[in-house]
Amino acid sequence: MEATIEVRGLRKRYGAAVAVDDLSFTAGPGQVTGFVGPNGAGKSTTMRMIMGLDRPDGGTALVGGKPYRSLRTPLCGLGAMLDASAVHPARRARDHLRWLAHAGGLPARRVDEVIELTGLGGAARRRAGGFSLGMRQRLGIAAALLGDPPVLMFDEPVNGLDPEGITWIRGLLRSLAAEGRAVLVSSHLMSELEGGADRLVVIGRGRLIADTSVGDLLKAASRGRVEVRTTARQDVMTVLARAGATVTATGGDAVTVAGIPSEQIIALLTQAGAAFSGIAEHRASLEEAYMELTGDAVEFRAVTGREAR
Repeated sequence: MEATIEVRGLRKRYGAAVAVDDLSFTAGPGQVTGFVGPNGAGKSTTMRMIMGLDRPDGGTALVGGKPYRSLRTPLCGLGAMLDASAVHPARRARDHLRWLAHAGGLPARRVDEVIELTGLGGAARRRAGGFSLGMRQRLGIAAALLGDPPVLMFDEPVNGLDPEGITWIRGLLRSLAAEGRAVLVSSHLMSELEGGADRLVVIGRGRLIADTSVGDLLKAASRGRVEVRTTARQDVMTVLARAGATVTATGGDAVTVAGIPSEQIIALLTQAGAAFSGIAEHRASLEEAYMELTGDAVEFRAVTGREAR
């Protein structure tokens, strides 16, 4: 089975609200594809349509070239964790996985394999109702891995995980992709995707905003901006602003400059006698790039104190 998720022209409406609007993208083999967007952007709805849990009003969502509902052995085609709490609280972790394995026609030995892989060995006989959110996440991931599928899909997999758990899930996702699988990960933590994703699919209000590699997105967001280190920040900002630059204070001793090249910045500051200790090309963070892309697609936004007044 081909390791791909293909979404083509997907549409979904709930009454007057458009949840997904002509959305198209592909999550390919050997890559971790980050699936990001503001709250209400349509990420969870899209994932549910990929799994056949919601019926689209138009378009197609295919797993390995086929609709999920047509897969003969779904657990062996697509492993997914959409809701870590979707387990009966009175059921023990091992029993939950054994029930899923039996329903999917999988060998019982696979249960022990995924328990070990996800670090659940010490909690396998505990009831899920007593699990922390992080432990429920691990149980959901174990369930997704049961069928050893070529395609994996996780909705906010690092929620509730401690730093050790976040490092673990990041390594797990990378290793799964390195095996040639397609891995689609929805997350609000841009810092985790920056270190773990190969590509980003960014959506807002149900529509595609960007489909690009992480490197290309960061390069575009940096846009030739320059970071100036200085102990005289106000003087530096005044000199450069008068020269037509866009200047932003980014730290106690730093400003980010756009609109004029570094050579001109050096000349202007030297001529004006404005002290500075260093100049470097600005490298945007993934969080910064994401905020620039989705600024107009946020449905609910808090106002600042000045705006409130």
